Amino acid sequence: MCGTTCARICRTFVDDLTHKDRAILVHQRQRRGDESESVAELQLLVESAGAEICELMVGQRSSPDPATYIGKGKAQELREMVSRCGADFIVVNHDISPVQERNLERTVDCRVLDRTSLILDIFAQRAASHEGKLQVELAQLRHLSTRLVRGWTHLERQKGGIGLRGPGETQLETDRRLIGRRIKTLKRRLERVSSQRGLRRKSRHKVPIPTVSLAGYTNAGKSSLFNQLTGSDVFIADQLFATLDPTMRRLEVPGFGPVVLSDTVGFIRDLPHSLVKAFHSTLEEVANADLLLHVVDIGNSDRRECMHQVERVLADIGADEIPVVVVYNKIDVVGTAPRYECNAQGLPDKVWLSAQTGAGVDLLGHAISLQLGRYRRSYRIRLPARQGRLRAQLFQRGNVLREQIDAQGGWILDVEMSEATSNWMHRQREFDKSCVVESLPDLREAAGA
Repeated sequence: MCGTTCARICRTFVDDLTHKDRAILVHQRQRRGDESESVAELQLLVESAGAEICELMVGQRSSPDPATYIGKGKAQELREMVSRCGADFIVVNHDISPVQERNLERTVDCRVLDRTSLILDIFAQRAASHEGKLQVELAQLRHLSTRLVRGWTHLERQKGGIGLRGPGETQLETDRRLIGRRIKTLKRRLERVSSQRGLRRKSRHKVPIPTVSLAGYTNAGKSSLFNQLTGSDVFIADQLFATLDPTMRRLEVPGFGPVVLSDTVGFIRDLPHSLVKAFHSTLEEVANADLLLHVVDIGNSDRRECMHQVERVLADIGADEIPVVVVYNKIDVVGTAPRYECNAQGLPDKVWLSAQTGAGVDLLGHAISLQLGRYRRSYRIRLPARQGRLRAQLFQRGNVLREQIDAQGGWILDVEMSEATSNWMHRQREFDKSCVVESLPDLREAAGA
């Protein structure tokens, strides 16, 4: 008897561990056209949150219902669907108001999440760093502050008559005040984090190494490309928002030199403004980059709309003026050969590659070198034999095209470097009057010959 009871308890424990919340998806079309990509994206979001999809309801209205968003008839149909499949919650593929959310919950007798709440839940699961957790909590509290009334409908209201005057909405007001204080605290902490990021960015600018940032729609393969370029082991998975916290690594670009490569959070259509605002300090790394790599999933039939959504977010954070190389990833899936295309200035601005197999990654390195190299000037630098340390640093920070040994045992270097690197070189302690610097025309063709 005891063994049977223990076995039953163990089975129950295992079932609890393997249990997944069951969700019903609701999508309401408000315009004509194919919206299958939006529905498929919602399914990926729910799966990324760790839930199991049991039903899908698709409806169409010319405008949302003010009370329940989907209308009274659809709400009753949804109630029957919840009872039939035993759903734990409902996900609406739109942003709904607190009143619509509350009315719909009362009608279907089940928890209701809108698109923003679902994305916030996924971000809360993915956040690993201290900064990421602060950003997610701030976005969650901002979203929750308008929905507090739902959780306190049992409190007494003000009533007339002696002995019938209750405390009213005191608890609700207390919670709003506590949330307001917490939001202010989080803002102060994130301001300190942003200040620390600014100091680190300023220290990086003292050592003139350009920054290249990966941007793109979520699940486009940014982290896979980051690992392929840098040899890192950043977490990758076939799910939305697999990477949330930014990662930065040093990368040696052939024909150019060192750059700092950063991988940031992916974008998505209708990305909640609260998230963009909360992740401002993280997205500053994108806005302050010298070059953006816009990674696109070439196998996605809706890739043009995805690219448009990314461009909108880049414009929101002030990164729309930064030079961009569009990277069409996953060519191994569609069977396309690696290649690149150039713009009117002769600079490569489109590259086709596969981050999974590595095909075409060398072309991307060439594109980065040419894009960043256009800000460089050519110099002929004469260094005496005692300046070996400065010579080594020029090889690290510049692109040495040619080197010769003079009669005194010194070096004559033809170097391409940016103006910032040139200013840095003149500030070095080793640099003195014995070092001669001459400006030259572009030496790339001469070096190739």
